Amino acid sequence: MKERSAGIVITKRIVSSFIVLFLLVSFIFILLRVSPGDPSQKFISPELSPELIKKISRSFNLDRPIIEQYISFIGNIFTGDFGISYNHRLPVLEVIIQYLPFTLLLAFLSFSLQLIFAITLNAAIYKRMNSYYDKLLSKLSITFFAVPTFVLGVLLIFLFSVQIDIFPSNGTRSIDFDSMNFVEKLWDYFIHLLLPLFTLSVGGASVFYKYLRDNIDEVYQKLFVVKLRSDGFTEKQIFWKHILPNSIMPLISVAGIELGFLLSGTLITEVIFGLPGMGRLTINSIFTRDYPLVVGCTFISGMLMIFSTLIADLIKIKIDKRLIKDLMN
Repeated sequence: MKERSAGIVITKRIVSSFIVLFLLVSFIFILLRVSPGDPSQKFISPELSPELIKKISRSFNLDRPIIEQYISFIGNIFTGDFGISYNHRLPVLEVIIQYLPFTLLLAFLSFSLQLIFAITLNAAIYKRMNSYYDKLLSKLSITFFAVPTFVLGVLLIFLFSVQIDIFPSNGTRSIDFDSMNFVEKLWDYFIHLLLPLFTLSVGGASVFYKYLRDNIDEVYQKLFVVKLRSDGFTEKQIFWKHILPNSIMPLISVAGIELGFLLSGTLITEVIFGLPGMGRLTINSIFTRDYPLVVGCTFISGMLMIFSTLIADLIKIKIDKRLIKDLMN
């Protein structure tokens, strides 16, 4: 019975998520189409004849009414065909596949660093709850979370790339990368990704730390912790086997949302550091009015967001079956 209820909950979540995704992509499609100008203008010269200008617009399917374009777009979505990128002259999915792996790598590295930082710091500070160091870390976490990503990224570039000149300011590898040996290549990748990873991870790590710290403080006051101490368990055993597992549950939903944002493309960070990921691809496609690519990037980003939040819900249901009843309502 519980398995059937869990299946119903997951199905409802998937259906509702696809409806939201469909409305989002439809809104972006219409917004791009009704905005002034079109991508064919950059291929048009005053020296071209009116017939050739019409032919160019027809090649982009921009000569048809917006309703017909939308209906055609919906039909292509259901067949997995997002069309041809205006700028790259390649199928949209082929273009996205070229940029998506880097975003996935950057997202998982950043997500792992955020979790490791939050858990490690809480493990070090939990014995000193409400101490000076604990209050200082809480205030610092709020401060770091409040700092905009673009401000932090530019500041890091100014300090470590311009003033001190120890880290590169953009790209993923040096000019002489091909002449390096294996170890040197790994180091080159590391120094190029260090500043972007730090920029990308600070905000999420601060949120994870604060959520986990508050949850640990709440669990720490439970009576079962006193019982465990009286039974002779050490503080280390109590924390890792009982307090942390009971504190991490509320963090799962936040972690799912954060991972979804990371997977869907870190727009600002990738643009600031010139990284070849989905975020930068999306921004460039918007500026150049590459309609099929914008819609394709939006659809893939939405799918990744849905997938990450769905995985978070599955983990929560697996841990606590009582959530099935709440999600059914």
